Amino acid sequence: MKVLKFGGTSIGTAERMKNVAGSINGSGKKIVVLSALSGTTNSLVEIANSLYAKEHDAAVEKIDRLEKEYTGFVNELFESDEFRQKGLDLLKYHFDYIRSFTQDLFTVHEEKAILAQGELLSSALFHFYLTEQKINSVLLPALNFMRIDTNGEPDAYYIKENLMRELDKHSGCELFITQGYICRNLYGETDNLKRGGSDYTASLIGAACGADEIQIWTDVSGLHCNDPRYVKNTKPVNRLSFDEAAELAYFGAKILHPSSILPAKLANIPVVLKNTLDPEHPGTVITSKAIGEGIKAIAAKDGITAVKIKSGRMLLAYGFLRKVFEVFERYKTPIDMITTSEVAVSVTIDDKKHIEEITNELKDFGNVETNDGMTIICLVGENIIEQTGHINRALNLLKDFRIRMISYGGSKHNISLLIRSEDKIAALNQLHKIFQ
Repeated sequence: MKVLKFGGTSIGTAERMKNVAGSINGSGKKIVVLSALSGTTNSLVEIANSLYAKEHDAAVEKIDRLEKEYTGFVNELFESDEFRQKGLDLLKYHFDYIRSFTQDLFTVHEEKAILAQGELLSSALFHFYLTEQKINSVLLPALNFMRIDTNGEPDAYYIKENLMRELDKHSGCELFITQGYICRNLYGETDNLKRGGSDYTASLIGAACGADEIQIWTDVSGLHCNDPRYVKNTKPVNRLSFDEAAELAYFGAKILHPSSILPAKLANIPVVLKNTLDPEHPGTVITSKAIGEGIKAIAAKDGITAVKIKSGRMLLAYGFLRKVFEVFERYKTPIDMITTSEVAVSVTIDDKKHIEEITNELKDFGNVETNDGMTIICLVGENIIEQTGHINRALNLLKDFRIRMISYGGSKHNISLLIRSEDKIAALNQLHKIFQ
């Protein structure tokens, strides 16, 4: 069994969806996990924002525009009048459903129901196309087996039990299609695994069914050694360990959802990052075994806020750090980096939702200073802190940059540096000399 996840750009046009259908039509049992067509989730978020603002006319206009785009997609995708009409009927059902929210009170529960429509549409249209091409497949509703608990974390036991029950209903079938991203919560309501969650879905499904391999298909040939959007002459990394890939995903490598590595790691299932536009490229293989030494890749995470608490009176007091961390815990705000001195502690966060409440509480412990517009640059390699020279070379390359914080030793595989976001592109290009 293989689990294959295809992102929105991989199926974003009728031609690309047809190519994906051709690529999966072969021997061997497969579960195909689909994202929404590229741009769809953004459009649905815009519709939801208009509904929150009670701008119903604007919402209807956006719904009509999105439906028109899908109508063009359906007309290009299907060859026969029969399946073209099935596709159009499907669009009418889903877009009438979305329009129904313009008539009533709009809450976060309705928003999540709207956001689920992208994956429901892409998977159903893909299943119709496979049927038209006489490729036998089964559409598995993810809402029948994907569930999160009260903390918003996947319920692994529930997922496994219900996924296997769904698969057992179709024991003779080898090709299954399902939705990424969407799930139910503990109360049975439609929910999701947050943006980019289709990778997470694929990894959870792979772990639940004991897959031989999980493939993540995007429009990039694997995970590059640096960000190709800002740095020239980057190359894909052939092999990474689970730990290396997890560090890169968390600290900004856009090709992979940060949470998607853990289920595969725990089940020891290889993850392969592939490119639908260049399917023959080997991409990046992620396994439990690390190969090679040195810094293998660099990633950058934007939208960081640094928070500094200065208190010569309390910092060395018993329980001080615990009290500081409890403030962030109360507001469910994760900390990325932390550094301490005799009189101050600095942390970074990427979620500013409760920054005002957090800083107000931290003022009980000392002077609080916040700095927005920061970026964490992460250098990753297997056990690099046990190898000499890497931190020295990185700091030497950045000698002309203002480095706000350094995290070294917290992870064996990661050196993290905090800089101003305005310096990010120049810093990434400077650090790229590590690979030259």
